[in-house]
Amino acid sequence: MISEPISDWTARSTGSPPRVSFEFFPPRSGQATENLIDVAMRLARYTPEFMSITYGAGGAAQERTRVVASALRARVATPIAAHLTCVGATRREIDAVAEAFWQDGICSIVALRGDVPDGGAYIPHDEGYRDAAELVAGLRQAHDFEISVAAYPEPHPDSRGEKEDLAYLRRKWEAGATRALTQFFFEPEPFLRLRDRVAAAGIGIDLVPGILPVGTMAQTRKFAAQCGTTLPPWLERRFVGLDKDPVTTGMVSTALAASLCFELQREGVADFHFYTLNRAEPSIALCALLGRVPVAVEEAQA
Repeated sequence: MISEPISDWTARSTGSPPRVSFEFFPPRSGQATENLIDVAMRLARYTPEFMSITYGAGGAAQERTRVVASALRARVATPIAAHLTCVGATRREIDAVAEAFWQDGICSIVALRGDVPDGGAYIPHDEGYRDAAELVAGLRQAHDFEISVAAYPEPHPDSRGEKEDLAYLRRKWEAGATRALTQFFFEPEPFLRLRDRVAAAGIGIDLVPGILPVGTMAQTRKFAAQCGTTLPPWLERRFVGLDKDPVTTGMVSTALAASLCFELQREGVADFHFYTLNRAEPSIALCALLGRVPVAVEEAQA
């Protein structure tokens, strides 16, 4: 029987509440952007290390990333990280986007190869960056960006296995990346095995687990198929009969995500990156359970 608050119990396991960061995707409308800013303002009260904005493979989506990133930077003091990908663009075009981010005061980049919009095979642009490692090197030459990259607890769908993934992560680290955000997972073992492999290989990058609270199982199945994440049978069973019950789905989802975080904390993990799906409540609940206390939002300085 637990006789003390869960937040106190988990905080004691690592000495202090974990550090957190939040990821959003750029909305398609002005009103949705305003809604997202409200979400970000609520989450900023939990003093995240940074907030990141994803980046599409098309021109309109890319411009929305810049608009949202700049809008958030103007409203909160939290560092903003913009995603940047290699798909379908020349080096000159990508360098121009990076320069625009820098001029907007966006000094953190999540550098990714990116996926083809129609789900086809990735083919580097003849005049583009071949992969994320080359993109990291280009960014490092341009400005003193803080650069994060992706890591995969389970092999990337385009990879031939864990050894290839590890070699690729080494290339990104050697090119200048300092942080790796992992793809989401639902059991601790894949992340812990990856952490062991990274340490054994002498790769000195900070490895941060990506946590995805389930929105709906249909949506989660789609995401998992795209990135090669295993959906354990027990996870599917937890949501049986909840397809039309979003409130209960949210409660179960938060409980499962918190349990995963607690297990990782017991293994010494002190940072979590939450895939918010542009919703505040799941991440707020997780922060509360993990012992993070909200503070007054600090407005960005003009």
